[in-house]
Amino acid sequence: MEYTKEVEEMVCVAKGADHGPAPIPEEGKWVQAKQITDISGLTHGIGYCAPQQGACKLTLNVKDGVIQEALVETIGCSGMTHSAAMASEILPGKTILEALNTDLVCDAINVAMRELFLQIVYGRSQTAFSEGGLLIGASLEDLGKGMRSQVGTTFGTLKKGPRYLEIAEGYITRLAIDKDGLIIGYEFVHLGKVMEAVKKGTDANEAIRNATGTYGRFAEADRYIDPRQE
Repeated sequence: MEYTKEVEEMVCVAKGADHGPAPIPEEGKWVQAKQITDISGLTHGIGYCAPQQGACKLTLNVKDGVIQEALVETIGCSGMTHSAAMASEILPGKTILEALNTDLVCDAINVAMRELFLQIVYGRSQTAFSEGGLLIGASLEDLGKGMRSQVGTTFGTLKKGPRYLEIAEGYITRLAIDKDGLIIGYEFVHLGKVMEAVKKGTDANEAIRNATGTYGRFAEADRYIDPRQE
């Protein structure tokens, strides 16, 4: 290591303060993180690309600095789905520092990785006070039955009003409209349940019937409309 002449000629003075980093909460413990292997936790983060045409929700489960589990959810850009597939293959096995400096194909996913890195190294993880953290695979609990992301898609115009297309319960098939023209309920199909039933051999039409439900005052409607056709 090379020093300038000015530093070389300085008188040595003892360094008194050396208390180490402030401890951060990790999986029910207080840890003085000095290296990447000191970091553990499960957390979520959101990122978006420069044109802001798509977004990514990234969930990582980190143990001793190494990513053990990655859930990548994307919306808004068709190319992001392919990027998500590659990112879910790339991330597990990398340290969080490696992952921070890895091209994860889509800028929205890269930004999400940056946000997660900041959260987790500052002790702001979802498991900061959970003793032992969470099991590998815990991120899938966010998806619910059928392992589908929680997606909400609605549309509206000043001239024709709102349309619910897909929300937490599932794919919207009919909107219930009252005599004043207001939405008072809807009929939905839980696509995750449909696919699970079809894979088990259930007829597709029967699977759809069994996974269909309603919300609100659906039965009291004056009329029903298809949100995609009317």
